[in-house]
Amino acid sequence: MFDLDRWQEIFETIAKNRLRTFLTGLSVASGIFILVILLGFGRGMENGIRKEFERDASNRIIVWTQTTTKEYKGLNPGRRIQMKNENFDHIEKAYSKELEHRSAIFRVPWGTTTNYKNESVSYAIRGIHPTFQQIENQLMVDGRYIDHMDLNARNKVVVISSKIKNELLKNVEDPLQEYLQISGINFRIIGIYSDLGGDREENNLYVPFTTAQSVFNGADKLNNLTFTLKPEKSFDEAVRASNIFTGEIKQYLQEVHQVSPEDNSAINVHNMLDEAKRFYTLTDNIAFFFWFVGICTIIAGVVGVSNIMLIIVKDRTREIGIRKALGAKPWSIVGMILQESIFVTAVSGFAGLILSMGLLEIVGPNVEVDYVVNPSVDFSIAMTMVFVLIIAGAIAGFFPAWRAASIQPIEALRDE
Repeated sequence: MFDLDRWQEIFETIAKNRLRTFLTGLSVASGIFILVILLGFGRGMENGIRKEFERDASNRIIVWTQTTTKEYKGLNPGRRIQMKNENFDHIEKAYSKELEHRSAIFRVPWGTTTNYKNESVSYAIRGIHPTFQQIENQLMVDGRYIDHMDLNARNKVVVISSKIKNELLKNVEDPLQEYLQISGINFRIIGIYSDLGGDREENNLYVPFTTAQSVFNGADKLNNLTFTLKPEKSFDEAVRASNIFTGEIKQYLQEVHQVSPEDNSAINVHNMLDEAKRFYTLTDNIAFFFWFVGICTIIAGVVGVSNIMLIIVKDRTREIGIRKALGAKPWSIVGMILQESIFVTAVSGFAGLILSMGLLEIVGPNVEVDYVVNPSVDFSIAMTMVFVLIIAGAIAGFFPAWRAASIQPIEALRDE
């Protein structure tokens, strides 16, 4: 039931102690404000890290080789390790049940020229398998990607990026009817792709793996292997499976190419899931720290509310004694103090919430630095925090209120 006299009394008390009430409310509002901003920044970090991993499949595994650095079985260090088709075929067959996508990569030597009519440029050219599209998270803008028929027939076809199309064929109405000359050999354009990684990832031309090996004197050599594994039930299980897989293929390649198990340079395996786990663990720890700092700030504000209520009870001791002498019930005294405590906490909490959410709404979409993108907070979480704060304010006000209700009228009337 709405009690107008009670609310007038609360506003009169606040008006008499404006500075004290303002400072109390400021401590509560700042607690919510800081917590929401910190949580928004934490979410921004999650968004930024997620965007980084969107460039390629998040469970991508990449294999490449360098020179040996240790003597092994009578072989001197400094040997260049060269992977071959048989290595890819063995892994593909041995792990057919575990693999989702797989591709060998043949890199056409840098400096190979690409010509279109009178234009001559140098782009990175890679020979790949059809599922490389899924591994790289590439989207087709026009036409199609390289398929198994191209691979088997060693077709001279090429897939270009939107960036290359705009640079090299900007005035061409239908690029899919055109040819590029790579080292003087005609390759028909069959598709245009875009890459989530942006312009940096769109400086590549893709041709069938078998075509690249035969046309550019690759024989049976390859430069990289790249895989993704089938999804697991949980993230931890996926990390465990990928670590087992990477360990086994590294061991296999070391044995085949006679590389010392202690040589960490010759055979290199990069596991994106392992890297993702480190980043997500870091963001979880940062989020925990932000929650801790924000909650401590809120607790400080709630303690401030409790202290102010104690001061208010002390200031109104004679008034409370008179109320009790006139027949006021203990719970009416408790309700009076609690109502003021909840009112100050609620108004301050919502003020802090509105300011922080407004700031994130205005500034958040424009924030895009390394690993921090669009900091924001779920509104339901923010509202829940405010209601928890109000409950905490009620609890903070209860103890001073209970003390007020316990005052004996005769003692209260003697108070100076």
